[in-house]
Formats: sequence, structure tokens, C-alpha cells
Amino acid sequence: MNKKFISLLLSVFIATIMLAACGASGSSDKAIVLRLADNHPEDYPTVIGDKKFAELVEEKTEGRYKIDVYAGGQLGSEKSIVELLQLGAIDLTRVNTMPLTEFSKDVGVLSLPYLFEDEDSKWEHLNGELGRELLDTFEGTNLIGLAFYDSGERSIYNSKKPIETPADLKGLKIRVQPSELAIDVFKSFGASATPMAYSEVYSAIQTGVIDGGENNWPSYYTSNHYEVAGYFTENNYSGPPEILLGSQKLWDRLSEEDREIFREAALESVAVQREAWAELTEKSREAVIERGNEVIEIKDFTPWREAVEPVYEKYGGPYKKWIDKIQSSK
Repeated sequence: MNKKFISLLLSVFIATIMLAACGASGSSDKAIVLRLADNHPEDYPTVIGDKKFAELVEEKTEGRYKIDVYAGGQLGSEKSIVELLQLGAIDLTRVNTMPLTEFSKDVGVLSLPYLFEDEDSKWEHLNGELGRELLDTFEGTNLIGLAFYDSGERSIYNSKKPIETPADLKGLKIRVQPSELAIDVFKSFGASATPMAYSEVYSAIQTGVIDGGENNWPSYYTSNHYEVAGYFTENNYSGPPEILLGSQKLWDRLSEEDREIFREAALESVAVQREAWAELTEKSREAVIERGNEVIEIKDFTPWREAVEPVYEKYGGPYKKWIDKIQSSK
């Protein structure tokens, strides 16, 4: 472990000891205070979900547990927070699915393109039996999966022309995340997939190094990419969710009844988080349209789904069990 991480760990450990000491000196019925870390800002949808979860836990346990939400990366980066969570130095956190494949390869299935029929199907599965089974795959990692949060659907935007089918992407350089899967997805679309740091995308489009990128509506808007890429195609090709996690150390301290309360509270908070995400998405979309940018709504996703069939041939094997579960319910 590097010095920065050790310093962060010591700080959190000291805070934990002080908190425990304060609790020990008080009355026996004093609330047990837990810490939930989120690197997004206070008004971000995941933090709104975190706070609803905290409110429900306190309510359902009649004040026996209180959860303090630390937003804006106060307790460290996502990577360091997950490490602290595994050590039990922090109790809860919210993390995107993609980096969590290090601990559960199975959740990687959620990054596959066009995995679900539509949004309704996606959330019926994630809030149901399939979601519970995926969350349980963290067993043995010192992480406890509690619920999935919405992080939107990723779509394509560019500076050149309206994109209606994958054929329209031929020859265009599109920035993708630096992963083999992301590169292969855009190659299957016919684009020239260009891995690049997200912070470089604006200037790269502006100077013509690339022609566009891909992300959800809020990111397209808040990053100001709409200023240099005026065409947004709602092809909604992928939408890996966020995950609300607890530490094994916390879980071991909870009774079976309290574990069920935490699970129920997490699942109930999803509706509030998704509503906040929908509002942010619509606000971002409207702002871009008002500016005069062109939004291309896809009515027929068949060409897009057919284009990524080679991706499933390459990556589908390890996820066959999950893919079969999803397809059998269509």
C-alpha cells in the first residue's frame, strides 16, 4: 500500500476509534452511527439515493442505526473506498459496476450492449431475482451487495452528422473507454474506436483529433461536450448500473432481522434514486435541445442489436448463465 492510502486508512481508523469511544461513554440505547461514502456531489442522483437509504434504515430500525453520508469524495477515491470497505474501516459505499468486476466477474455481464429488451425489463431484473443473485456473487470478497442504482444509458454523440444506423458511423473516430469490450463494441458498429482519457475529449473533438464520444445525457451536458459535438444519437447501447455496497464487517454485526431491514431499505431507495436520475437526464436533454443541438431518436434498434452479435460471440461465454436467464424471460 502506498503512503497516501496508509495515511487515509489511519485517518479513518482514528475516526472510527473516536466514534466508538464516544458511543461507549453514552447510554446503551444510543444510535450506532455508520459511514456511507460516495464520490459524487451532494445533489447527484446516487447521493440522493444514499440519503434515502439512510433515512429508511434509521426509520425501520427505530433509530438504532444512523447512517452519515459523505459525498463529494470526502473519504477518498472510489478505488481507495472499496479497499477501506473490504477492511471494514468504512461501512457502506456506492460504486459503478465496471471497476467491481475485479471482485465479481459476473457483474461484468451488465456492461454488455443491448443486454435487456428495454428499461422496464432491465429494472424488473435488477430489482428482482436476477439482481439478487448477481449481488450475492460478491460473497467471499468482504463486500455485500445491497442494491443497484441507475447511471443512465450510454449513447453516441459526434460533430459531423446525424447518426441513425451503425452504417452511418463508418469512418468516424469515436472516443471509447479504455477497455477491450468498449473497443470491440464500437468496432462492431463500424466506427474507428479511439481510447482516450475523458478529460481530453472536449479538446480532441474541437481540434478534429476525434469526431465524437459516447456517454449518458448528464455527462454529455455537464462536460460541455454538446458545445463541440452537436449531434446526439439516442442509441442507448449500454447502461451498467451503480451498486450500493456494505462491508462484511458491518454485515457480521447485524442480526438477521437487521440484515433484512438494510436490504429492504436499499431496494426501496432505488425508486427515489431513479426518479432523481430521470429528472437530471430530462433537464440535461432539454438544455441541449434549447441550444439548438440535434437529437436523433432511434425507433428501430434491430440494426444496432444485430451489429453487436460478434461481441456476444466473443464475450458471451462466461456470462451464458446470466444471458440465458434474461433471454428466457422475454
